[in-house]
Amino acid sequence: MNWQLPALAWLLTTPLMVGWWLAYRWGHRNASLADVGFCAGFGLTAVGFALVTTGDLSHRLVVAAMATVYAVRLASYLVTNRIHGAVEDQRYQSLRVQWGTRSGFYFFLYFVGQAVAIAVFSVPLLVLMSNPDPTWHAWEILGVVVWALGVGGEAVADTQLNRFRRDPGNRGKTCRQGLWRYSRHPNYFFEGVSWCAYVVMSIGLPDWWLTLVGPVVMIGALLKVTGIPLAEARAVASRGEDYREYQRTTNAFIPWFPKD
Repeated sequence: MNWQLPALAWLLTTPLMVGWWLAYRWGHRNASLADVGFCAGFGLTAVGFALVTTGDLSHRLVVAAMATVYAVRLASYLVTNRIHGAVEDQRYQSLRVQWGTRSGFYFFLYFVGQAVAIAVFSVPLLVLMSNPDPTWHAWEILGVVVWALGVGGEAVADTQLNRFRRDPGNRGKTCRQGLWRYSRHPNYFFEGVSWCAYVVMSIGLPDWWLTLVGPVVMIGALLKVTGIPLAEARAVASRGEDYREYQRTTNAFIPWFPKD
């Protein structure tokens, strides 16, 4: 595998993320712009890899399409529901309070850090695109199915939550509809599933283990860093006992039937 390509992705997307930070700093002060920047950089990196790698063309095109669809879907959702005419994500509001007077500097690091994330998450794509074998094996087809389940499930969870939030009668309440009845964070769960798809597709390839970086880093961040911990702390603060009851009866991550 050509390790120069992830490094090049980092170098080229760093100025892109600085541009997104400037838009945040001097324009639309909504830190979700960093997530949109990640999506843009990730999608562009996938297309770039497809153009310059020497693996089988069909594998390059399919993997690039998977990454681009994922990026466009998530970016569209963020722009529509987290930026345009929307209040900033509560996680970022909490971080701004937590960081205090140094929040400006830390948010700059967060924005430019997305370029590092793009480089890291591009590694599974590069492993698959470097495959010279034109044959599509069962594991690869299964991986595409897992990817579709992950991206589709996340889209459904996002849609259900937004429909719930748009109803004024649900203000101050916790969504328990659809997938949210079986998991407190079904969107995060299916995000993790979509990254596991690349691991399934890589079975049998020499560098297959490198694809583990996707689900390990993403699921780790969602479970322990920027995902569930911040979201749940804010939910408890704003919804109190209603959310605590939700925590007692509903799995945090993996969907399952509610507890009595």
